[in-house]
Amino acid sequence: MNPLLKEIRHNPLLWLLAFVPVLFVAQNVKPDAHTLLFVLSVLAIVPLAGLLSHATESVAAKTGDTVGGLLNATLGNLTELVIALTALHAGQYTLVKASVAGAIVTNTLFMLGMSFLLGGLRHHVQEYDRGSARLQASLLFLATIGILIPSVSEADSAAGSEFTAKLSVGLSVLLIVAYGLGLLFSLKTHRELFGGAGHAEAGEAPWPMALALATLAGVTILVALVSEVFVESVQEAAVTFGMTPAFVGFIVVALVGGAAEMASAFSGARKNRLDLSVGIALGSASQIALFVAPVLVLLSYVIGPEPMSLQFWPGAVVMMLIATMTASLVTNSGRSAWFVGVLVLMVYLIFAMTLYLLPPRTKGESKHASITATALIEHRLPYLRV
Repeated sequence: MNPLLKEIRHNPLLWLLAFVPVLFVAQNVKPDAHTLLFVLSVLAIVPLAGLLSHATESVAAKTGDTVGGLLNATLGNLTELVIALTALHAGQYTLVKASVAGAIVTNTLFMLGMSFLLGGLRHHVQEYDRGSARLQASLLFLATIGILIPSVSEADSAAGSEFTAKLSVGLSVLLIVAYGLGLLFSLKTHRELFGGAGHAEAGEAPWPMALALATLAGVTILVALVSEVFVESVQEAAVTFGMTPAFVGFIVVALVGGAAEMASAFSGARKNRLDLSVGIALGSASQIALFVAPVLVLLSYVIGPEPMSLQFWPGAVVMMLIATMTASLVTNSGRSAWFVGVLVLMVYLIFAMTLYLLPPRTKGESKHASITATALIEHRLPYLRV
């Protein structure tokens, strides 16, 4: 445990780990102090993200950036999966879909763009494995098509709803199979095509593998627990801070939920390990779209009050499609500079500004939207309604 304790002693950011037990105590003592719990949960997630980042880098140093990025994306997405399963069991399908769509857009645009920017400010030009990036972008585009088809189909009648339900199940199975075959292709049959650019800086000695894996497991559990407190408190805190429901559901929850992955991606970019950063950003987004979302659809038949479909609202589908096309465009060359990151971030900021200024719906909203709004009010979950 010496490397872990040494890292905590010498890294002031990790001193914020003291807020983790403080958060849990405050949750038990003052469960209705939502604004306080929101602030404490953010302060607790930040050092946990830093610790997870260091552990992931140690694993990636021994397994390679491709496997390291996949591992970090998987563990980072565990937070979103836990939150989504809790909402799924409660029948809060609007929250489930908002968290899924927000995570895909945030990982694809904000995490990737900020990695390009931070890495480019320190290194003039960076290179990364174009083949791996194109594969992840292609998988993400496939998943977006899978979500687009049921979302544009009409399902107002009973027959239409049954069609959407059956189509969603079939598409979920296909997407999961595609994700599994993608892993087989990149990690086994054609792994020589995804070796990485190999321009990493020399840094600190990595932790022993056993310590790194134990830290990954423990910190991931803590991040999931803290994130649950965050989600429970963010809605009331949003009113205090003047944030719109759409902005909270699509932007804030996704940013905080992906804090651990972002810390690893940004650190990798600064150390000229852009393969790791791109792998985390696009790998996490494609994993959510190809695996997490379809699994949630299938699990809704087991733990949900009723089946959930892959039918998203048009605004979310458009944003996911634009995010996917942007990622495909900027990763086509295998090279990056800081201005490329600025361009990607601008797309994300356009989305964020739109959602922040989005006015509430008027009396002329559709029947489907009215039902959705009513459900949100009843469950006190005022998430994205675009």
